[in-house]
Amino acid sequence: MTGDAPRPKGKIRVLLADDHPVVRAGLRGMLAAEPDIEVTAEAGSGPEAVVLAARVDIDVILMDLRMPGGDGVRATEAITAQAAGGRPRVVVLTTYDTDADILRAVEAGAVGYLLKDATGHELAEAVRAVARGETALAPAVAGRLVTNLRRKPEPPQPQLSARETEILVCAARGLTNAEIGRQLFISEATVKTHLLRACGKLGVSGRTAAVAVAAGRGLLKLPGD
Repeated sequence: MTGDAPRPKGKIRVLLADDHPVVRAGLRGMLAAEPDIEVTAEAGSGPEAVVLAARVDIDVILMDLRMPGGDGVRATEAITAQAAGGRPRVVVLTTYDTDADILRAVEAGAVGYLLKDATGHELAEAVRAVARGETALAPAVAGRLVTNLRRKPEPPQPQLSARETEILVCAARGLTNAEIGRQLFISEATVKTHLLRACGKLGVSGRTAAVAVAAGRGLLKLPGD
C-alpha cells in the first residue's frame, strides 16, 4: 500500500538501482555533494533492488527501467506492494521516454520519472521532492503523460435498472426504505438490495450520494426538474 510519505528527519537515504557500475558511480558522485542526501545502497538488478528495499531503511530509490534479470517496472511493482508507510518511493531514471514506458512505470507505482540527461541539481531536487511526498516528472515526461491521459476514452456510464432508478427517485423525494417498499409493493429488504446495487454501480456509499451522482450524470430526473 502506498501513500504520501513525510520528508525523513536527517539525511534522505537513497538506493541506486542500475546494472551499469559506471552509471551508479556517476550518480553517487553527483549526490555526494548534497549534504541532506546519502547513497545508502546499490543494486545491479531489479530483483536485487527488491531485496535491498525490504532489508535496508531506504527513503528513495533511483530505478533504471531496463535491467537484466528483471526490469525496473517489475521491481517497482514489488517494492510498492511491500512498502510500509509509503516508503521507499521509486523514481525511474532512464534513457527511455516512450509513452508505453512512462505509463508502465507510473502504473507500477513510480512517483517520479527522470531522464538520464538530468543535471545533478535536477536529480537532487527530485529526490527531495519525492521524499516530501511529492511527484517528480521531467517536463517532457509530464507533457507526454498528460497528453496520453487526455486521449483515454471516458469510462462508460453505469446502467441503472428501471427498478433502481425508480427507487432513487423515491429516495430523492425523501421517502424512507419502508415507505418506498410500500409504494412499490416490495419488501424493505428488496429496497435495500436495489439501493446497494445502485450505490455499487455509481461508486458511492450512501443513498444521498447515489441520488446526487445519478442526477449529476443525467441518469436520474429529480422531482421538480
